[in-house]
Amino acid sequence: MARILIVLPQSDFDPTEVAFPWKVWTEAGHSVNFATETGQPGTCDPITLTGEGLPGLAKSLRARPAARAAYAAMIADPDYRRPITWAAARASDFAALHFPGGHAPGMKRYCESGEVHRLAREAFAASQPVSAICHGVLPVARSGALSGRRTTALTAVQEGISVALTQRALPGHYRTYGESVEAEVIRLIGPGGGFERGPLILRYADSTAPHVGFVVQDLRYLSARWPGDAWTLAERLLDLL
Repeated sequence: MARILIVLPQSDFDPTEVAFPWKVWTEAGHSVNFATETGQPGTCDPITLTGEGLPGLAKSLRARPAARAAYAAMIADPDYRRPITWAAARASDFAALHFPGGHAPGMKRYCESGEVHRLAREAFAASQPVSAICHGVLPVARSGALSGRRTTALTAVQEGISVALTQRALPGHYRTYGESVEAEVIRLIGPGGGFERGPLILRYADSTAPHVGFVVQDLRYLSARWPGDAWTLAERLLDLL
């Protein structure tokens, strides 16, 4: 049994990008622990979880039923209810680290945290398995760990669609920064790195189709783009363990 740490935003994270990996890893017999900024349990983006306030086509941004069920089970887990703080966490205490994403404003403290950046640097320095998805790639890239690496993240097209669908009803909710995630990550990985956007036609991975998500692997680092890739990302981390 391995211990895996999910480095969790205090608020506004995407429920699928946390709950699906938790489900895959715990069902495989591993121990999943959590770290938040304050040491109190984190809370996901309520709009993405419930769909409340999402207009028209934007309702597709709501977490799917299987992900909502996994999230409900996860937040009842005693390990979820007793996280450690980012500052107290040490990468060497765990076999692997996971950096989930999200869109909403609460993600900023996580993306900008020096402690979160430190955890990413520690894990890469020790060649530990690391997975990151969506906005979760940002703190890893900002740590300097992805210089010259291959990666993916939330693409500019995906981010732009989310913003366009919600800008009237929920202005600013799905635009975390003025610069897109893709643009910043490309800048931070530098000319020696490579950003992979994956197929334009998105496929949603879950327990019935676990391997259809898009994942980029660079040595022991795995990255993915959106909630539909989260299940496949989690399965690939099992391979590294």
